[in-house]
Amino acid sequence: MNALPQSKHYSLTHYQQRYNWDCGISCILMILSTAQREQFLNNFESICKEEGFGSSTWTIDLCYLLHRYQVRHEYFTQTLGIDPNYTQHMYYSQIIDKDEKRVMRKFKDAKAHGLRVEQRTVDMDVILKHLARDGPVILLTNASLLTCEICRTNTLEKFGYAGHYVVLCGYDRAMRKLFYHNPEVHDGHICRCLSEAMDTARTAFGTDQDIIFIYEKPNNNSSSKK
Repeated sequence: MNALPQSKHYSLTHYQQRYNWDCGISCILMILSTAQREQFLNNFESICKEEGFGSSTWTIDLCYLLHRYQVRHEYFTQTLGIDPNYTQHMYYSQIIDKDEKRVMRKFKDAKAHGLRVEQRTVDMDVILKHLARDGPVILLTNASLLTCEICRTNTLEKFGYAGHYVVLCGYDRAMRKLFYHNPEVHDGHICRCLSEAMDTARTAFGTDQDIIFIYEKPNNNSSSKK
């Protein structure tokens, strides 16, 4: 960790989610180039239909979208598929029945499509190392446990588990802070919280500790421009 820079920031174009289900897609839109983002938005309904999801996306769906736009990435998760314990969970019980076949098929076919999906969890040191050297990170969090130091008074209060994707875009080691884009934010400001707080939100039951590492094109001397 001593070899890592004290801070890092990736400049991403913020995108606010339009519905109560598209936080993951909104994170993808922040990762894409301007031309790719416009193409996606201009064909939003048809692309969602082609990808097979209606109004609920799983992390594996996001990986197929990244692959569609040739964005190099890796996906790590506790469960290759759907954790059977989730069938008893109120948040998941209403969506598993309609999503299970699609999700399981996509996991099964991932390797054949050239996607790297690995059953593995990562700690915060690994996340910081990736941010420092390779690119942004998409995280699945429990939004009930995720509180931004800037906009917490404007965040709707949530109870129980509320799955929500965010994009990590930087860190400051001296402050022990992580910086991230939250698709719920309407004014585009960059959220921040202690790394320990983000760790709690991303490792909570229900998240499977899902994480997508995005790889920028080689250029380690400057921040990305989207």
